[in-house]
Formats: sequence, C-alpha cells, structure tokens
Amino acid sequence: MSDAPEPLPVRPAATVMLVRERPVRPTRIEVFLMRRHAAMEFAAGMTVFPGGGVDDRDRDAGLVGNSAWYGPEPGWWAERFGIEADLAEALVCAAARETFEESGVLFAGPADDPDGIVSDASVYHGQRAALEDRSLAFGDFLRAENLVLRADLLRPWANWVTPKEERTRRYDTYFFVGALPEGQRADAENTESDRADWASPEAAIDDFAEGRALLMPPTWTQLDSLAGHTVAEVLAVQRQIVPVEPSLTVLDDGNWEIEFFDADRYLQARRRALSRLRAAGQS
Repeated sequence: MSDAPEPLPVRPAATVMLVRERPVRPTRIEVFLMRRHAAMEFAAGMTVFPGGGVDDRDRDAGLVGNSAWYGPEPGWWAERFGIEADLAEALVCAAARETFEESGVLFAGPADDPDGIVSDASVYHGQRAALEDRSLAFGDFLRAENLVLRADLLRPWANWVTPKEERTRRYDTYFFVGALPEGQRADAENTESDRADWASPEAAIDDFAEGRALLMPPTWTQLDSLAGHTVAEVLAVQRQIVPVEPSLTVLDDGNWEIEFFDADRYLQARRRALSRLRAAGQS
C-alpha cells in the first residue's frame, strides 16, 4: 500500500494569452504578463498570464440562451478542447471575465452591433471592481450594459493539468489566446499582482533563464510556442489540443524535477537561472 497522499481535487480554470503587435517591430508579437504577489498562496512570485478558476458565476452566466454571446458556440469550443459543452461555455466566460478583472481588457461588443468591439473598457471601472469582489456576475454585467461576449476574439490554445504531487491546489487549465482590441489598454489594477507589462515571448523566456523572472512550465511552454510569430499567425493557427499533466518529483534537498514533453529545455533554463541567483547571493 502506498503512503502517498490522495491527489487534491482539480478545479477547471481559464487563462488568456493577451497579445499585440510590438509597437517598434510590428511583425513580431508581445504578450501581457503579470507577476503574482509574493504573499499569494498559489504560484507566489510567478510571472503569469491573466486567468483564474471557473466559478458559479461562469457556470450560471446564461449568455448563449440570452443572446449575450457572439461567435463560436459552446459546442465548437467543446470539440476543440475535448470537453462537454456546458464546461466549454463556462470556460469561455471565465476567460473573458478574468481578463477584464485582471487586465481591464474586455472582449465584448454592443448587443445591437455584435461586430463592434468596446473601444474604451475603462468606462466600466466600477463594474470591474464589482466583478473582482464577486458582488456582480459577468453575465449580469453584460446584459445590464447591453453588451455581448465576443467569443470570436478568442482562440483555443492548450490544456495543462497541475501535477498530482502539488499539495497547495490543482487546476485543469485551458489556455486561450486573444489580440488586444483596438483602443483598449491593459493595466495591472488588480489585487493579485504587483507588476505587469508587455514583453516579447523571447524576452520573457530570457528573463527566466537569467533569474529575473519565475515561470512555471505551462507559462514557459506557451511563451515558447508564441516566439517568432506574428499576431495574425497565432490567431490563424488551428491547434491540436492534448491535455498535458506533468509529473513532479521533490528531491531530498527540497528542490524538484518535473517531467513533460519539453522538460529538458525548461529544466536547463531553470538550472541556469538558479545558478545565476546563487552566484549573486540571492538564493
């Protein structure tokens, strides 16, 4: 009989890689990244994309049946992610909600002109705060403001499951990608991060290898998949999405190793970062 504890339950989550064309070199891509507060219980200090867990507000949003949804319907998303349609609907809702809460970017348009996109999401500052403190549901917000969720502005990208060995919390995370709507801006006005900015995928990967940032394997892998591409190329690609669940091994010295399809490259960069931090007296 094994003495290993039972794995923690897995909660579905949505993460959005918010991208834009680099202002200086518009043929290359930038992605919006945030650094989580050091005091956070999960992934403290890590550089991440906007996102979070699916909750009851997302499952009960009722956007499709109430004409507050524009773009591919839940069945389309379900087929690409390999899940049930009701979960797919909740994930798309969570993706849009979390992006708005954490970055101020709103994937929505006016209900009477669903091809339109909100050009200044800052006018909904109060609603954003109410969404974050859970006093307002995303579906109610859209209907009250006569808006529709622009599901067509998002694309399915990847699916990662937190290793069974993780003892804090576990997520079944579905990654989306979406371009920054024209006229909108992303910010760091949220309660979970202490820094946020745009960076090229290559620069973010280099920051990790040089010990200037912390990246979890899923974040590192998605950045690597974006590197060298344009926004148009990323939005046009049709990804074959296969769930990835790494295996985590905690070593005797308290360090850890992880196994997934590209673990060697990730661990090489991580070891380089740790070496540089130790040399600088920071670890």
